[in-house]
Amino acid sequence: MMRILLLGGTSEASRLAVAVADAGLDAVFSYAGRTAQPVSQPLALRVGGFGGVEGLVTYLRNERITHVIDATHPFAAQMSSNAVRACGHAGVALCALERPAWQADTGDRWTHLATLEEAVAALPDRGARVFLAIGKQNLSAFAAKPENHYLLRLVDPPEAPLPLPNTSVEIARGPFDVMGDRSLMQAHGITHVVSKNAGGSGAEAKLQAARELGVPVIMIARPKVPERRVLASVEQVMGWLRGGADHEVASPAERGV
Repeated sequence: MMRILLLGGTSEASRLAVAVADAGLDAVFSYAGRTAQPVSQPLALRVGGFGGVEGLVTYLRNERITHVIDATHPFAAQMSSNAVRACGHAGVALCALERPAWQADTGDRWTHLATLEEAVAALPDRGARVFLAIGKQNLSAFAAKPENHYLLRLVDPPEAPLPLPNTSVEIARGPFDVMGDRSLMQAHGITHVVSKNAGGSGAEAKLQAARELGVPVIMIARPKVPERRVLASVEQVMGWLRGGADHEVASPAERGV
């Protein structure tokens, strides 16, 4: 009997949840719990962590999970790594639904860097007006350059004082459009954009706006996770489920690369 654990938090995860529900499959949708008002889902819901690899193994066995789909954010590397290890221990089939990374286009002024620390170092020491489009988890790293001004766009209002002394905060939930992001960047006099290479269409507008305005973008590469089957669309994941969902690692063609 198939029972699915869908690790969510992305727009792709929400679309997959609809497809799974429409197919009448038994599934649980899991949120990490970092957003105060997560998007509602048509599946049974759980919120919060599992307690590392051992806790996830226990959950998989207690809930009789047969298939795990990792549709978390591409930068949720710890959760993705835990899922690979836990599914290996528990003998559970695993695949990842992962959006393709963004690629620079004609007119883009991107600097590709591997880490958050490199992104901080690449900014001017003072006087920059930075659209810091990285979420709320890693803001403290940029306190090393407090004489810049930072524009933050967050889903929820901050619950505690921000670690950056000079900030503007926009509360908004995507998807965003180019006209809106261009106006936002012009209104705040943005001179630099710092972005994680999350991929997808929901937050891509800021990159197109930066291209139109000639604003340089510091692009942080995705973290590495252990080898696993990676699929690029909801349709591919549903096909994987219908086809038996074995443990093979996807070929480059299946990954859409």
